[in-house]
Amino acid sequence: MGRRRAIAEINVVPYIDVMLVLLIIFMVAAPLINPGQIDLPQVGSKLDSAVAPIEVRVKASGSLAIVDRNQSGAEQPVDRAGLLEAVRRAQGGDGARAVVIAGDRQVRYEEVLRVLDTLQQAQVKRVGLLARPAS
Repeated sequence: MGRRRAIAEINVVPYIDVMLVLLIIFMVAAPLINPGQIDLPQVGSKLDSAVAPIEVRVKASGSLAIVDRNQSGAEQPVDRAGLLEAVRRAQGGDGARAVVIAGDRQVRYEEVLRVLDTLQQAQVKRVGLLARPAS
């Protein structure tokens, strides 16, 4: 008796049939699909002007100050108890206005994190850290 050998060939004819059926389905269905509508801005419309973020400065001495560049740009000292009230007042009802925290190089990182935690617990939406790029 002869030995049987395993067939190592793959029959691809059924795969080609399936591919052709799918191609016909997509060709028939493609013209029936409506493309989405996109509302593009008009030429005359103007974007909102850039709003500078509110800056909370943590000094090396541990004291805090707020700088609002949209108002006077002057540094206003504030204590930890009045920080949230001063930030809300500077936001002026615009809760989406960003707040950045700038820590002095000599201040402990823990102090910066305390200010960040205080603002986040008070539901201030956009809080970040301010960093100077290395030169």
